[in-house]
Amino acid sequence: MEYFKKEVEVAGKKFIIESGKLAKQASGSCTVTIGETTVLVNAVASKDPKEGIDFMPLTVDYRERTYAAGRIPGGFFKREAKPRDSEILVSRLIDRSIRPLFPEFWRNDTQISSIVLSHDGENDAEVASIIGTSVALMISNLPFYTPIGAVRIGRINGEFIINPTLAEQDASDLDLVVSGTEEALTMVEAGALELSEEEMLTALNLARETIKGICAFQKELPKKEKIQVAEPQYNAAMKADIEAEAIAKAEQGVTIAEKGERDAFWSDFKKDITKRMLEKYPEELKSRIDAILENIFYVKARELVLNKRVRTDGRGLEDIRSISIETALLPRLHGSALFTRGQTQALATVTLGTPGDMQIMDELAGEYKERFMLHYNFPGFATGEAKGERSTSRREIGHGALAKRALRGILPSEEDFGYTIRIVSEILESNGSSSMASVCGGSLALFNAGVPVKASCAGVAMGLMKESDNYVVLTDIMGMEDHLGDMDFKVAGTRKGITALQMDIKISGLTTEILAQALDQAKRGRFFILDKMDAAISVPSNTLSDYAPKMATVMIPPKKIGELIGPGGKNIKKIQEENEVKVDIEESGKVSISGMDSEKVNKARDIIEAFTAEVEVGKIYHGKVVRIIEIGAFVEILPGKDGMVHISQLADSHVKKVEDVVKVGDEVTVKVLKIDEKGRVNLSIKAAK
Repeated sequence: MEYFKKEVEVAGKKFIIESGKLAKQASGSCTVTIGETTVLVNAVASKDPKEGIDFMPLTVDYRERTYAAGRIPGGFFKREAKPRDSEILVSRLIDRSIRPLFPEFWRNDTQISSIVLSHDGENDAEVASIIGTSVALMISNLPFYTPIGAVRIGRINGEFIINPTLAEQDASDLDLVVSGTEEALTMVEAGALELSEEEMLTALNLARETIKGICAFQKELPKKEKIQVAEPQYNAAMKADIEAEAIAKAEQGVTIAEKGERDAFWSDFKKDITKRMLEKYPEELKSRIDAILENIFYVKARELVLNKRVRTDGRGLEDIRSISIETALLPRLHGSALFTRGQTQALATVTLGTPGDMQIMDELAGEYKERFMLHYNFPGFATGEAKGERSTSRREIGHGALAKRALRGILPSEEDFGYTIRIVSEILESNGSSSMASVCGGSLALFNAGVPVKASCAGVAMGLMKESDNYVVLTDIMGMEDHLGDMDFKVAGTRKGITALQMDIKISGLTTEILAQALDQAKRGRFFILDKMDAAISVPSNTLSDYAPKMATVMIPPKKIGELIGPGGKNIKKIQEENEVKVDIEESGKVSISGMDSEKVNKARDIIEAFTAEVEVGKIYHGKVVRIIEIGAFVEILPGKDGMVHISQLADSHVKKVEDVVKVGDEVTVKVLKIDEKGRVNLSIKAAK
């Protein structure tokens, strides 16, 4: 592998790309450094293609080594094991960026490995990994000919920022990651706080212009001789025999509206003709017959839309399938909603928890607590498949993250609503865009749970079919349109603006005009769905479920935390046990009290407020006599705080003996006369009258 080192400036930041020094046995390898963040990216492929498959076997693994940030992994195990969700999401970004650019018939096992070797806590390793993947592939012998670039766009105070630092990302109302070639975008992933379509399009165009410069330098890099990919050669006689029957059958099949009937019709025909072709041409492979049949169905389905402007299920290009909504269908849950759109059905549930239920996230940049969780489950029965549930798939993690980004922007602040929130979307049926159904169902369930969200949030999946200058943008695509189309473009948001965006494209030449049309069309579709949702439930419930924990919050001086906890946790344990509550204390002094009985929660809150309150001179307190000495009585005026009433302050008249006026256990009203330099409190019963 020939050594080289390149420096590329992107929006004032220097990217250093180096190859030929590390991992020299990989087909292609490089490091990308920005600031003191360095990633190593390697590309390899098997020598021979896999037989009998009709897809590209690509695996991408992005991994963050905690040593890169000078940390040892948290938890019991001190070695990185399975990838975190955040690592899987970056792996998906890389996969979606490069997959469309490999030759159609590339069938060799292909592996991309991106490892974060150094992280400065400031610069983005994700964008560097996508750029590094392109460089590693371009200099390798793998059949990857078109370089890609990647960029992250943020926005602070209305100003767009190219490749913001991690601190700037936290302050940004937009997190947009875009990859693409010099000519077209190939992948878009975004979360936003209700940006308009025009603002989002401006950000996308800025990303597109930035990407062009990142692609340009890669054309000059040294390259190995590329592996040639041969297209499959079909028996001409067999192909003609298949087409003689299959073209008419495909034309008939693509007009069957119901998914199950359409699939059964085409499956039965495929089995019949495959059997007959194998008998007639015994030397042929079944996979080649399958490929011919699938291509015929692909062509006819696209012709129906492109030439006749007719969709398989009879809808217009912008029509959304029938929608039904039911809320509060599961009585024991804190919030629930069933959202059905066509043959896609999502059961969304909301569970409200205490601050102690937050998920501890051990990430490369450090540990933090996650208040909002959204988990997406896609079982086999949702598509009629006999498939057991195992570990969470990368697809489930990706779809859940998209729905989470969409809904995060409408949640109330932690100060206004201190609950931990978990949404689970169970996909019970699927025929297109279950992630967007999860957004709709999740929003409805939040309303049902009584979470004071800012607005309803809905999502819609857009599609594209394009041949030369003839193209059609489709609203609310179903599974077949996604599979046979050229774009999967998901847009979620409120009536005010976009909260999440995701795009994958299979072709080059996606113009700004097509992108603008898709965004505008998606807005109309989103508003249509929002009308349906608002008709079902237009405002959040004004009460929480009886089964949700009740909460109260108190702010105490941080210096009082130890006093509240007490020696060995004595004080806090007593408060929790006597009132049947749970108390969570943060370093900032925020104390959260939760329990199932609101009266006990409020009582515990009052105790904590009193426990941490400061004694004030001149203030009157109601207390209890706890100890008597010869010269006076000690009265507890706040939990753990007492003062002394001198014998001269017990009554207006002369008192010979303290016990003549008060006894231990008596409740008395006192006034604070003085707090001396040692913190001793002088009280008076006489002055409190």
